[in-house]
Amino acid sequence: MLADGKWIGPIFDQHLHLDRNNRFLEAVSDFSKSGGTAIMLVHKPEFSKSLPTDHQGYEKAYSETLSMAEEIRRNFDLEVGVALGPHPVSWEKQIAVLGLKKSTELHLEAISLALEHIDSGTANCLGEVGRPHYKVDEETWEAANEMLLEILSMASSAKTSVQLHVEDNGEVTCHELSQLCRSAGLPLDRAIRHYAPPDVSSEFTHGLSATVNVGKGSIATLTETASRSISPWGMETDFLDDKNRPGAVLGPKTVPKRTQELASSLLSSGWEESKVESLLQNVHSDWPESLYGL
Repeated sequence: MLADGKWIGPIFDQHLHLDRNNRFLEAVSDFSKSGGTAIMLVHKPEFSKSLPTDHQGYEKAYSETLSMAEEIRRNFDLEVGVALGPHPVSWEKQIAVLGLKKSTELHLEAISLALEHIDSGTANCLGEVGRPHYKVDEETWEAANEMLLEILSMASSAKTSVQLHVEDNGEVTCHELSQLCRSAGLPLDRAIRHYAPPDVSSEFTHGLSATVNVGKGSIATLTETASRSISPWGMETDFLDDKNRPGAVLGPKTVPKRTQELASSLLSSGWEESKVESLLQNVHSDWPESLYGL
């Protein structure tokens, strides 16, 4: 599926958010016109508004994400998967409103609701869930890890994959997450480190899957480490579609662009064309299918 060094196969952005009140279908159009063929639409909490405080609030919020996915399918020739779950920052913010115990109970109830959608086939992955990516007090950090262990156990029982929102502490974070997965009985490759660094070598990931945030400089590291990977990995933008943060993270054209850059980089580094084709087919089709059932 390489033609004159250009990849003409599937291109999957495995983690992006959309908002009806911002670019929404215009952003999807940018992705599609750039060569994109599939997206994983990840539920985005309304941090600028009031967060859900009960089961019905989460059902309403999830329904909006599912509705956007259906509208994209009607308007574009794209594969659309959905990741549903309560964001860990929502949990931390709700502690001030509800208290630690009730915020945790609500969070786990929202996990159960997301798993019901996955079981029914309306969603494909639990996410993004995890723990705060910023410094919190010791009590909150301990509670976050206890809750994450419970979430991973629930995912294991449901036999679903999980997109994880965590802090960026390099290989140490991957090691800690791998230990939690083992304790929870979740296969390591079903745990997907979202917004992952571009080092996909097994010594860095400790067997976790990853969706690499493909910003500037990422292609060189992917080229260097791709041959030492043992778990699925993919590409993401974490596009926010937030009018209050218009330049944050990466735009919807990025994954198609970086895919072509990776193909060129791998070929230039000596990879055989057939090996490059096999890798890109895995990255954008076979591995996502195994993780999300798409």
